[in-house]
Amino acid sequence: MGRSGSEIEQRLKDIGHSLPHPAAPLANYVPAVVSGGLLFVSGQLPFGADGKLSPSHVGKVGAVVTETEASRAAALSALNCLAQAKVFLGDLGRLRRCVRLGGFIFATENFNALAGVMNGASDLIGAALGEAGAHARSTVGVAQLPLGACVEVEAIFEIAP
Repeated sequence: MGRSGSEIEQRLKDIGHSLPHPAAPLANYVPAVVSGGLLFVSGQLPFGADGKLSPSHVGKVGAVVTETEASRAAALSALNCLAQAKVFLGDLGRLRRCVRLGGFIFATENFNALAGVMNGASDLIGAALGEAGAHARSTVGVAQLPLGACVEVEAIFEIAP
């Protein structure tokens, strides 16, 4: 592991973030499950500390949401993945590494900077976990997301017993 949960939270604090209260599922699923040594975190929307979507994070990227705001939304979504992990595991220190992030971007047909948007999530996970934050990734443009959010991020983490 090499770091404690409090070290991860301090790294987040150092870059201006704190873990929010995780959002309840919007439909018939659970926020996270463990299988073997992996924690699968369901897709997370960019809810802020107030539990709401910022108006700047609602709508299509490339139309009403800028690439910069969408990247910020991706970072918030990744932060919410970490918040779910903490609640589920009890301690972020159990995270050994981020194995994979999946990103879904609600974007216009001609918006081609999806990877740059998803870098917001990747950068946040890297800052929080250091070398253990290096991960595989998929980024997909989609026709719609729940609540009209511009980004949704899911995560798979390797965990300690």
